[in-house]
Amino acid sequence: MSKLLETRLPLAQGVDITPELFNRLVRILEINLSAVDPDKTTGFNDDEIDELQFATGSIIFNTTREIHQAYDGNAFRDLYSHRTYPLTLGSLYLFHRES
Repeated sequence: MSKLLETRLPLAQGVDITPELFNRLVRILEINLSAVDPDKTTGFNDDEIDELQFATGSIIFNTTREIHQAYDGNAFRDLYSHRTYPLTLGSLYLFHRES
């Protein structure tokens, strides 16, 4: 699970920003931005979910159940109802025409 790193750097005020402070801030941004992919939901199976700790509000893809879930602080809740559609011909009718 991706997490942004906390920093203890002082806020830059005025014109007294040293090159060292600037470079440290840039490096922290580089580390954090490459650590997080906002376009990808992290996937976990049921065993991993049981072993790990999650923050309230975490959204994951449960690979065992094949559904997105959100953690409410006590349990993961499905974000939508999961439906499996059987692969059948259903109401498709084939007619054979005799000549």
